[in-house]
Amino acid sequence: MNNNIEIRTIQKKDNKSLSKIIKSTLEEFNAAIDGTAYTDSETDAMFEAYSKDKSIYYVALLDNKIVAGCGINPLQNGEKKICELQKMYMTPKARGHKIGKNLLFKCLDFAKKAGYQQAYLETFPNMTSAISLYKRNGFYNIDHSLGNTCHYSCNVWMLKNL
Repeated sequence: MNNNIEIRTIQKKDNKSLSKIIKSTLEEFNAAIDGTAYTDSETDAMFEAYSKDKSIYYVALLDNKIVAGCGINPLQNGEKKICELQKMYMTPKARGHKIGKNLLFKCLDFAKKAGYQQAYLETFPNMTSAISLYKRNGFYNIDHSLGNTCHYSCNVWMLKNL
């Protein structure tokens, strides 16, 4: 393996690969349940879900194969100054290559340029590596959800000032 990593914006042809990555990761972490991205209709149509104003989704390719993704969307039914960091998932093969950190930085840079003042995210307590990454990069826990993301099964809520 050459470990040739590329990060680019999502393309329509990526939908199927991303859906598989998201669902298999949730299965791996015993979170393939209602109220998560597992049953979210956007999961099968990621290109379309991030093709609106003030939204972006990046995919990471390792040796020309999609292995991860992460995006920014406006927070549904929330304050306009807050975006949501969404659907950061990666295959086991992608872990340990700093792909998550690079995706996170690209998303947060986009969010700042788009005029957002805060970034919000939701996750699960057993996703400890992801939580650690978020905390190392300025996210802090809050005690309630924001907006209405329809991901009511996620019970870790975090916020970052941009």
